[in-house]
Amino acid sequence: MGLRDLIRLRRKRRLRQLRAFLKRRELKALSDRTAQIRPDDILVFVTARNERVRLPYFLRYYRDMGVNHFLFVDNGSDDGSTEYLARQEDCSVWHTEASYKASQFGIDWMNWLLRKYGTGHWTLTVDPDEFFVYPFCDTRPIRALTDWLDTYGLRSFPAMLLDMYPKGPIDAKPYIEGQNPFDQACWFDAGNYMISQNPDYRNLWIQGGPRVRMFFAEDPYRSPSLNKIPLVKWARGHVYASSTHMLLPRGLNQVYDTIGGEMVSGCLLHAKFLSPLTAKVAEELRREQHYAGSREYHAYAQTIAQQPDLWCKWSEKYINWRQLEILGLMSKGNWA
Repeated sequence: MGLRDLIRLRRKRRLRQLRAFLKRRELKALSDRTAQIRPDDILVFVTARNERVRLPYFLRYYRDMGVNHFLFVDNGSDDGSTEYLARQEDCSVWHTEASYKASQFGIDWMNWLLRKYGTGHWTLTVDPDEFFVYPFCDTRPIRALTDWLDTYGLRSFPAMLLDMYPKGPIDAKPYIEGQNPFDQACWFDAGNYMISQNPDYRNLWIQGGPRVRMFFAEDPYRSPSLNKIPLVKWARGHVYASSTHMLLPRGLNQVYDTIGGEMVSGCLLHAKFLSPLTAKVAEELRREQHYAGSREYHAYAQTIAQQPDLWCKWSEKYINWRQLEILGLMSKGNWA
C-alpha cells in the first residue's frame, strides 16, 4: 500500500470521527449512569431495537462473564425495551428515533459513545443476539483474557460470528424470556466457510455457514460477513469502519495467524435464527433500514415463508469452546 492509500485511510478515519461527533446530537440520554464507571471497568456497547424478550438473558450472560457496565442505544423501541433497560443499575441508556441506516447502521452512535466513555477501557461491542465465547470462558472471567492481552500488548481480539440454529422450523417453538437461546438453537455448521484477506484494511473476510446454504446458495459472495473484532482496548483515535467487521487504524485488524504461530481468537454465538424471527424479518422489511437495501432480510423472507429447517446431516451440536477450537473455528493460541 502506497502513501496515497495511507492518506486515504487517514481521511476516512477522520470522516468517521466527524460523523460520530455530529450524530451525537441524535442521542437523548434516558438513564445516564456513566459516573459509576471505574477506570478499569470492562464495558459492553449495544445498539438495539425491540429486543425486550432477549434482554434478561443477554444481561445475565455478560454479567456472569464479568462485564461491569452496559451502554445501550435504543433505536425507537416500542416493546418496553427502553423502560426495562432504564431500570437496570449497571446500564446507561440513550434513545433515538433517528435513521439506523443514516447512522451507518448504528456505528456512528457507537463510535461516539466508545470515544466518550470507552477510551482507556476494554470494550465489547455486540448485538443483543451475539454471545461472546473465548478460550477458557467456562473457567476464567473476561478480565483474565483482557489482562493477558494487556500483558502482550494486544489491543484487539477477533471473534467469528457463528450462526446457531434449532433442528426443525425456526419458529416452531417460541423463545421464552430469560431462556438460554442455545437450549433451542444448539446446532451450527462446522465447515462451509470462505476466507479471504482485505489488503487495504488488513482484515479477514469470512462468509458461509447456514446463511449461504439456505439463503444465498445462488450467490454466496453476497452473503453477510462473519468476521468481527468485538473486543478492543479503546483509544481516542479508534473508529469502527464497517459495523464491527473492521477498524481504523488498520493495525487493529491484524488479528489472524502470523508466521510466528496461531493467534488467539474467539466466536460470537449468533442467536438470530429463533422465534420470533418471522415477525422480526417482516418489521425490518417495512423499515428498510439495513445494509444494501435490506438484501439480507429480503433473502430471509423468501425462504422463511417455506418454514425451512437449517439443520442438515453435517450439523454439529454445540458443546463448549474446546469443541470450537478442535474444529478450527477459534484458537487459544499461546494462552495457557
